Amino acid sequence: MLDLLPQHGVGGSTDLPVPFLYAVVGASWALTISFAVLAFAWKEPRLQPAAEQPGGADEPRRRPWLAVVGLLLAAWFLGALFLGPDDASNPGIGAFYVLVWVGLVPLALLAGHVWKDLSPWRSVQWLVGRLTGRPDGFVVYRPAWGYWPAAAGLFAFVWLELASPDAGSVDAVRTWVAVYVVVTVAGGVVFGPRWFDRADPFDVYSAVVARLAPLVRDRRFAPHNPLRSLPLLPVAPGIVAAVSVLLGSTAFDSFSASQAWQSAAHSTLTTSLVLLLFCVVVAVAFVAASVATGGVTPAQRRALPGLMAHSLVPIVVGYVFAHYLTYLVERGQGVVIGLLQLLGAGDGLTVSYVLSEHPDLLAVYKVGFVVAGHVVAVVAAHDKALEVLPRAHRLTGQLAMLVLMVGYTFTGIYLLLSV
Repeated sequence: MLDLLPQHGVGGSTDLPVPFLYAVVGASWALTISFAVLAFAWKEPRLQPAAEQPGGADEPRRRPWLAVVGLLLAAWFLGALFLGPDDASNPGIGAFYVLVWVGLVPLALLAGHVWKDLSPWRSVQWLVGRLTGRPDGFVVYRPAWGYWPAAAGLFAFVWLELASPDAGSVDAVRTWVAVYVVVTVAGGVVFGPRWFDRADPFDVYSAVVARLAPLVRDRRFAPHNPLRSLPLLPVAPGIVAAVSVLLGSTAFDSFSASQAWQSAAHSTLTTSLVLLLFCVVVAVAFVAASVATGGVTPAQRRALPGLMAHSLVPIVVGYVFAHYLTYLVERGQGVVIGLLQLLGAGDGLTVSYVLSEHPDLLAVYKVGFVVAGHVVAVVAAHDKALEVLPRAHRLTGQLAMLVLMVGYTFTGIYLLLSV
């Protein structure tokens, strides 16, 4: 990530009000106790609503006024990136990394999958579809492709962010964005709206996180228990890979800031391979834990990772807030000020380092977000296991997942706070 603001040095292990080891062990015990309580008090599935799948006839159309807002924001951000300074002071770089990539998560939690309304690429596809008389594209998007294009796109982004020779290079960001726009618009024109649902990395990321939005459901204001909408995450090939890229890349971002990694020089190839390894380990471990049960047929066993994939979403959200909260709140202010100054406004505004000034509180927030994400994940996984596993294996079939969750928790807190 751009080296414009300390992300790891603030809110580290030395800032915790309790010893670091106590925090890690306490978090692991909190997760284990949560599972024990669920095992004895939650014996039937409660979070599996009989609701329509997303994308059905009941889902509202895109809201035109938000589509206009999305086009204006895209013009603003892209104008800043491509017409702004040719150095690191270009506010378009910050808009790309901070407001779009990191800001997408709180936006989806607050407003649901509003990215679908804002997406300028969907608007372009809609216009081309109207002009050509092919609103659904020219080629049917194959179900077997699933989320694999989105997983590739997400990895392409995190590679640029974490493994490319210069993530802060204006030329590198401009090239990546240009390729992304061309591929996304071309894919939408050829395959229709389905392309955005399965292949656009930002659109998919927003849709996945939006499953946890407590106030919005199917892009309508509808306060509800988000644990009931979370299981409605569509299951398709590549969904585990897409979520694993999000989780594994965040873990690598923390690891790459550690003294062990920073103490030696690494080639772009080495960094890229280690980043890929983090994502693969997350995916392989999750798949292994998901299928570690008895009493199911081979076909049912193959389906289990996809059916359980939604349980990783709370962990991803928890890590994003734990890892990037300071970056979003403080660096985000600087980005907005820079964007406003391009319009002749924003002079005199300054950044408030409200979080960096309280590292002890920030350290507690980091632990809290990680633990909360894992506890919610355990609840989601437990309820789905009660639904899909044979009654005789409902408890033993979850033990491997519990061990994995504890491992994720221990590793996540260690990486976040040990740098």
